[in-house]
Amino acid sequence: MRKTRMTPVANRAPLASLAVIAFCAICAVAVPMAGAQTVGSMRNQINQAQSKIDHKQGQARVLSSTIAGFTNKINGIQGGITTLRSRQAGVQSKLDTAVARLRVIQGQHRKSEVELAKLRAQLGKARKILSRRLVELYQSDRPDLITVVLHSDGFARLIENKEFLSRIGQQDREIITAVRISRAQTATIASRLAGIEAEKQTVANSILQRRNEIDAVRSKLESKQQAWASARSQRQGALDQVRADSKKLHEKIDVLQSDINSVTGQLQGSGNLSAGPIRSGSGTFIWPVNGPVTSPFCERRAWESCHPGVDIGVPSGTPIRAAGSGTVQIAGWVGGYGNYTCIGHGGGVSTCYGHQSRFATSVGSHVSQGQVIGYIGCTGLCFGAHLHFEVRVNGSVTNPLNWL
Repeated sequence: MRKTRMTPVANRAPLASLAVIAFCAICAVAVPMAGAQTVGSMRNQINQAQSKIDHKQGQARVLSSTIAGFTNKINGIQGGITTLRSRQAGVQSKLDTAVARLRVIQGQHRKSEVELAKLRAQLGKARKILSRRLVELYQSDRPDLITVVLHSDGFARLIENKEFLSRIGQQDREIITAVRISRAQTATIASRLAGIEAEKQTVANSILQRRNEIDAVRSKLESKQQAWASARSQRQGALDQVRADSKKLHEKIDVLQSDINSVTGQLQGSGNLSAGPIRSGSGTFIWPVNGPVTSPFCERRAWESCHPGVDIGVPSGTPIRAAGSGTVQIAGWVGGYGNYTCIGHGGGVSTCYGHQSRFATSVGSHVSQGQVIGYIGCTGLCFGAHLHFEVRVNGSVTNPLNWL
């Protein structure tokens, strides 16, 4: 029978201890790596959200410009409408005058019609009297008058015949004179009525034409104004939506930044983000702070095509140490970098540190590798406390990780 070989308890204990140590080591490495990945992912989301915000802001500028253009057009049209209304008021005044004139003309027309009717009645009576007298003359024994009457071309020619008038008596001549006067007055009144009617029609047509012209122009302007107002309203709705989207994106960035701060704080609490420069590689420089790389070199962002350094996630107030010995060339505010320090190390090589809350050195000072030169913050174009670290050769950026 084969014996099973047992491992002594004393031998198994060291193995268990080694397993625990190995597990702790793995956890120690995994925690910062997972934290770095989480922070990096959230940074990417922030960059994407910021890119969308920039796009929305571009849309907002275009829409605002379009809305301003429509507003100017509407105001211009409103000025035209106001001018037309003023002109319409003038036309209305002329219309009132013309209407008053028309009433006078109509009164004259009615008066002339009454007068004409009377004259025609008088003419009718005079003609009847004259007709009776002509019959009497025809039946008389005066062949000279009969001859004149028979050779006349009508009643109107007869009463104008001088020979006839010279051969009749005074009474008959008075009758004929009355007939002639009545005929002349009737013709005059009839002519005046025709003139009044023509004037009335001319005034009415002129008024109607002016009113129609103004109404047509005003209708066209008001139609344009309504169309532009509708277009402006649509653009305003789109602008409101763009602004609402931008607000949501800003809120998303705030949430992500809060999450980044939380993760960074957890990493710091685990002891993985100490202030001292405990990391060093085979390169020329040491790490200026201990923390995960949250944004790599040459990462594309909404506001830049190539991120000119690396972002290292560490809490605000963490000391920043010089990556190498050298002379401070820059220590001040530089645009999006905020508080920015650059150290020259000779040979055209320099290291730069951005977004500091405050400085611990000044231009011209000589610093040693590992010396505190400033403190972590979030100044300039920044979305949460971190260090922006650069390595430059003759002024041009290069990947810092190749130097650490």
